[in-house]
Amino acid sequence: MKNIFVAVLMMLSFAFAKAQSSSTYVKENYTKTVEYIPMRDGTKLYTVIYEPKDTSKKYPMMMQRTCYSVAPYGEGEFKSSLGPNNFMMKEGYIFVYQDVRGRWMSEGVFNNMTPNIPGNDVKNKTDIDESSDTYDTVEWLINNVKNTNKKVGQWGISYPGFYTAAALPDAHPALVASSPQAPIGDFFFDDFHHMGATLQSYLMAYPVFGHPTEGPTSESWYEDKWDAMRAAGNMKDSYAFNMDLGPLKNVTDKIYPDNTFWKEVSEHPNYDEFWQKRSIVNHLQNVDHAVMTVGGWFDAEDLYGPLTIYKNIERNNPKNKNNTIVMGPWSHGNWAREPGTQMVNHIVFGDSISTFYQREIETPFFEHHLKGKKNPQLPEAYMFDTGLKQWEKFNVWPPQQEQIVFSFGKNEELLINEKADENASFNYVSDPAKPVPFRSEVTPVTFTPRAYMTDDQRHASRRPDVLTFKTDILTDNTRLAGEIQANLEVILKDITDADFIVKVIDVYPNDMENDPKTPAGVTLAGYQQLVRAETFRGRFRNSFADPEPFTEGQKTSVNFPLQDVLHTFKKGHRIMIQIHSTWFPYIDRNPQKYVDNIFEATEEDFTAGTVQILGSSAVSVGKRPDFNVMDLQPKN
Repeated sequence: MKNIFVAVLMMLSFAFAKAQSSSTYVKENYTKTVEYIPMRDGTKLYTVIYEPKDTSKKYPMMMQRTCYSVAPYGEGEFKSSLGPNNFMMKEGYIFVYQDVRGRWMSEGVFNNMTPNIPGNDVKNKTDIDESSDTYDTVEWLINNVKNTNKKVGQWGISYPGFYTAAALPDAHPALVASSPQAPIGDFFFDDFHHMGATLQSYLMAYPVFGHPTEGPTSESWYEDKWDAMRAAGNMKDSYAFNMDLGPLKNVTDKIYPDNTFWKEVSEHPNYDEFWQKRSIVNHLQNVDHAVMTVGGWFDAEDLYGPLTIYKNIERNNPKNKNNTIVMGPWSHGNWAREPGTQMVNHIVFGDSISTFYQREIETPFFEHHLKGKKNPQLPEAYMFDTGLKQWEKFNVWPPQQEQIVFSFGKNEELLINEKADENASFNYVSDPAKPVPFRSEVTPVTFTPRAYMTDDQRHASRRPDVLTFKTDILTDNTRLAGEIQANLEVILKDITDADFIVKVIDVYPNDMENDPKTPAGVTLAGYQQLVRAETFRGRFRNSFADPEPFTEGQKTSVNFPLQDVLHTFKKGHRIMIQIHSTWFPYIDRNPQKYVDNIFEATEEDFTAGTVQILGSSAVSVGKRPDFNVMDLQPKN
């Protein structure tokens, strides 16, 4: 059983580390060396350098810094492939991989999302952060590696994407092209939290980040930390397993009593200084080189990160004309692989989509900026329309277009740009003892959730604690492009806190035929495909740092953004919006009785109550909304 979890970890690791077996191509064409590169404080970071054996010309360097291991370790052991994709591996680069501080074979102490220390003079500052470690590494590389043209690029997926983004401010002059891919932007909005709600579905991930090493090692040190999870219940049914766990305080007591990261998360339930310091999105000034941020529209782990990082670079660096975003129909990091047919859960999006991205977008980006080859003239935004299932180019993102406003009418009507009856109201009873499942089928406990991002929502629309509104059958294609804003007017009864989940759904025609590759047992006729959803913990409606209870019976505004979208609802389909207050075990259960720290809530705190959504509520798509999530974040 233990070996299964180790295999899952390696396969699903945020970095999508390459297989550790030797590669004939890499061995035949590259020389591998290992260096312990000193940082300004004397800490040495384990760095592996793969140099082309053809020394007749000079090469740029492509670097990835990771907390997930630069394995395989050992003389004569080679990666099975190098770089972001095989096209680049065969074009010829010097590839550099580095274990970050306190991880695997590097010295030092690991710090989750190392806080950025602002300072224009990175070269001379004495404080340590990921920007300084990257600067010192680049400085050493350009002065000690032969056959280099002294130009450096960097890339990374997920946590390595954060390290890429963290190196953007005040970068080394030799760092000329960066690609943060599925980057973590802020752990309070990516991965472990969504808009203040804790992702209980991430419990399996904590051992990877919450147990420090005793020193450099090439062997995993956290494998046995899953034993308590395995012993806690039936892991073949994630819903039942997490319900049996009870309140989150039981996780602290029974599963992760010595996990440092769980301790940090549970002791900082609000967006306090601990989280504020670890956000990279507020530090993206002085970014003067080419950046291509990459993400997946169906990335359950890191969707906030790439969108927010791109927008903040754009906002804070108006002179930088080489800031590009790419969003495709992928789950977490899937652009780094080519499955042939790109599917997310039950939905097919096309063939060879990753190959197109790697060959036509990623490789030309680096070839131009690092080798001076022909400018690929990439658009500002290269975005995949997940309804039409085709690439679109935009010269600005979000696109400038008229806003589409959805409001809620009687008989479950979803109105488009029509004035609703503001005196109407829609009620449901939210009971944390019987939470709405986030999946349409029974699924095992996994490392992180993924497939739900396009899942069928018919299971939810049939529940009495889910409000469901849908349009008439569309007579023309309707495109939703850009930012989505939920503006809810609510009244709570018998409870003083609640979560709010808003979903945008594509309802397929009742005569829709299955794709030849639709999984067995799935019917697309009448399928309610999740397109975009977000959860918001209501206590944070005025500030993520200073939560407050609701007053029973009092009308209250709850406004929050969903992540961006590009989806065309085809003629013959319907648009649906669902609203509810539990979504389990994707997010933890809100007790609904206000307590200062939900991680300390007891069974007695969990209370059922009525949620009333008023007819003055709306969901809008299009122009930048007046509200921005950053408005609820304290300025550093």
